[in-house]
Amino acid sequence: MAARRCPKCRFLEPVDAGEPVWRLGWSCPACGNAVAQRDGIPMFAPELADTVSGFEPADFDFLAEVEANHFWFATRSKLIVGLADKFFPGAASFLEVGCGTGAVLREMLRSRRWDRIAGSELHTLGLVHARTRMPKGVEFVQMDALNIPAVDLFDLTGAFDVVEHIADDEAVLRGLREATRRGGGVILTVPQHRWLWSEADVRAHHQRRYESGELETKLGRNGFEVLFSSSFTALLLPLMAVSRLRARKGGNENRVDREFAMHPLANAVFKAILGCEVRLTLAGLRWPMGGSRVVVARAI
Repeated sequence: MAARRCPKCRFLEPVDAGEPVWRLGWSCPACGNAVAQRDGIPMFAPELADTVSGFEPADFDFLAEVEANHFWFATRSKLIVGLADKFFPGAASFLEVGCGTGAVLREMLRSRRWDRIAGSELHTLGLVHARTRMPKGVEFVQMDALNIPAVDLFDLTGAFDVVEHIADDEAVLRGLREATRRGGGVILTVPQHRWLWSEADVRAHHQRRYESGELETKLGRNGFEVLFSSSFTALLLPLMAVSRLRARKGGNENRVDREFAMHPLANAVFKAILGCEVRLTLAGLRWPMGGSRVVVARAI
């Protein structure tokens, strides 16, 4: 049954096609829990909104400025959209968990016609940015990724550099499985290789960096069949390794604005390199090592 779920009593209420999943002013018919709202956004975890919980909310302003043209964000979005088109071309509904300022969500919106597309985020500051980038019809909801208030509602779900921020990552995977229809899919990206751990990961509130096979195993334990897995940023791994070794010294270089600030020429060169990597990946090449990992799985 396609349904919204009350975060308090877990009551399931059916959701009809064309009806918003999370409408303003909703209250649970079973327990009477009324969902709060802020700036026109329904809030399913208001007690956590804009707290330093896995991310620094103040960083959203900077990220909103740089994501569209930054080599890593831009090429990651192309890879995600390409994988969605390759493995789930018929998907008509999509939920991004932890959508931040909406960079990936915007590219997914441009890629095809969606019957339903939604972005969630713990931090309303990110959702305010995301909403300005989207036309009407895109749903936004503030929620905790550990308590996704949706069941069997989406053909495709995704979380892009999100689950590494959460101690119980398998609880998030279970929630994604519940939100995804059987036969639908999930796309995940995560940071990779424990030996790359540095103060930059601490600054980003990461709980872990994944090893090859780790996320795939966890997906298999929680109702998914892995269809695709590869490293990402493989061609830039040597430069990333040097940068991370320097970052272990700590200091202001680990601030988000320093980490992602880049000379325009260097940014253009790196974007061209990773653009080539994305094309080769979508053509079938798999990279054994890289700063990130991307995994596609089917809900079974």
